[in-house]
Parts: sequence; C-alpha cells; structure tokens
Amino acid sequence: MVRIKDIAEKAGVSIGTVDRVLHDRGEVAEKTREKVLKIADELHYTPNLAASTLATQKKYNISAIIPKGTGDNIFWNSHKEGIENAVASLRPFSVNVKFYLFELNNEKEFTEQAQRLLNDGTDAVILAPVLKNEALEFCRKLDENSVPYVFIDTFIKGTNSLAFIGEDAYRGGRIAASLIDYGLPADKDILIVNISKNLDNTQHLNSRNQGFLSYFIDTGKNTGLKINAELHSHSAKEVDEKLDPIFRNNPGVGAIMVSSAKTYAIASYLERKKKKDIILVGYEVFDKNIRYLESGYIDFLIRQRPHEQGMKAVEKTFQFLAHNRVPEKKEYQPVDIVNRETLPLIKE
Repeated sequence: MVRIKDIAEKAGVSIGTVDRVLHDRGEVAEKTREKVLKIADELHYTPNLAASTLATQKKYNISAIIPKGTGDNIFWNSHKEGIENAVASLRPFSVNVKFYLFELNNEKEFTEQAQRLLNDGTDAVILAPVLKNEALEFCRKLDENSVPYVFIDTFIKGTNSLAFIGEDAYRGGRIAASLIDYGLPADKDILIVNISKNLDNTQHLNSRNQGFLSYFIDTGKNTGLKINAELHSHSAKEVDEKLDPIFRNNPGVGAIMVSSAKTYAIASYLERKKKKDIILVGYEVFDKNIRYLESGYIDFLIRQRPHEQGMKAVEKTFQFLAHNRVPEKKEYQPVDIVNRETLPLIKE
C-alpha cells in the first residue's frame, strides 16, 4: 500500500505538506500541490478506507505550547515542523494538534496562551517549559484537570510530566567546557555569556552553566578565571557596553561560552573588535550562527535535534492516549558537535 510517507519522499517535501494537499487543509504553494497530486496519481495512492473507518471512531486533540519560531528564535520552527509531521504520519487516526505560540522570554504572553489552552480544553499537552515559574504554575493547573503533558527542550523537576524529550542541558554544558579545555592554554581566562531577559527563570541556560563549571571542578585542566557576563538583550550596544570593560580588565580571556542560541551576537562583537584568536563555543545551527562558523569567529556549535523532539513528543503522547502506554520518563536526545569541517554534512 502506498503511504503518505512514500509520496513525500518522492516529491521531496515533508509528510505534513502531503497531508495538507491530500486532505485539502492549510495553504500549500500551487506548484507544490500539483507536484504532490501528480506523484500520488502515478503511485496509485488510495486512502485505506478500513483503517480510516476504524480511526474515526476516536479523535485525539493535542495542544502544543512552544515559543514562536520568528526572528532570532527560528530554532523553534523545527520543533513545530516535527510535531506537524508526526501528526500527519499518524493518519488515518484522527489526531489533531493546535498550537499556542508565545514570544520567547515573554512571561505575560506565555501565561495568556496557557490560559487560552485551558479554556479551549485538550486531551494532552506538549510543552516547552522554558519559563520555569510560569511553566510550574501551568503544570499545576494541568494536574488539577488531569491533563497529561510532555516536556520538550527543557525538563523541570517537581512536576508530573508524562515524559521529557530533549538535550541533557547539564551534559551539554560539560560538552562545551571540554571543547574549550582541549584547545585553550591552562592559564587563560574563560568568559561565560548568558543572554536572557531573566536568567533565573530560564531553566536550561542555568543547567548548561552548572554543567560547564562542573567540568572544570572535576576534570578540566584550565585554571584561569571563569568570568560571568549577563546580557538582557543581544543588541550590539548592550554587548559592547558589557564586554568592552571585561576585555579591558581581563586581557587574559582566551575563550567564550555562550549558553544560548544567540552565539552570533558575540561572534559579531569579536568581528567588530577584530578578535579572531578567541575560542567561541555556543549552541544551535541556523543561518546567523552558520555565517560566523564559516568565517571562523565561531569555533564550535552544539546542536540539539529539535525536529526529532517534536516527532517523538507526539508519538509518545499518542501511544499514551490511544493505548495507555506509559513512556520512559526521560529520553535524552544525542547532540551534534558542529565545526567548519562537519557543517557540510549537517547542511546536506
């Protein structure tokens, strides 16, 4: 039997795109629509009517509350795409997903979207609890309403989450430390840069920092200073104001670790100041970071696998709803260490 997946592979598009074309839901470029329909016809695709009849007996509504993948947070588009593709792959089962998107670090918008979700009702929730305090309150309300929830990207202790899929942030911090420690003279200083409106409320950045420092306490050879810089924004003005005095007062800085995906903001600073002899390690692979990796101002990027996080979150949620199958509590995703040599393999 020809599957939606088969059509997607031959057309070179996502499973979600094929699903939207075949079921006439959502906008798809006309050229893409024609291509998908032509391939479906060539492969003699027909819906599995028996399975469809069985599947329509029960409908599952899943809600996803994650940051918007816009501007400097394009990283989050991959989570959304993974969730959509997983839902499409579950056809003919009637699984629907509704997104409640909020600006990263905007506590007010998260709270508003969380309340909307609760008012709308749902069978289960996929949640990126990047804002710790607000997420804890939301989880408490989900518990009160007996709504199961799965974490992606960030894990928060003290909750009744069904499962977590994502990076071990503490281990991710240690990986960054090991990369710096390998190439840095032992007496050089290291700068740790956090870019967040409210670092205390940003769980995964704190975990990375703890892991980073623990490496040097346990096994690292570097004995230089570990200097912290907290920035509330990634604007060039604030970056200059924070980092200029640090470099004036600490000429021995030989490496920088940026705990978030905004590594490019610090790479841009190094480019402006013509400081190409400093090791820079950060997180996530997308256009702005790639530019500075290719130019040599970023040495290493540690990449999560956000698309897989979204896919697996849906799969585990569906298995629990449909078959009462309780998933493993934590599934840590592998990370990729990307430099200029491995970047072409990542981009293929």
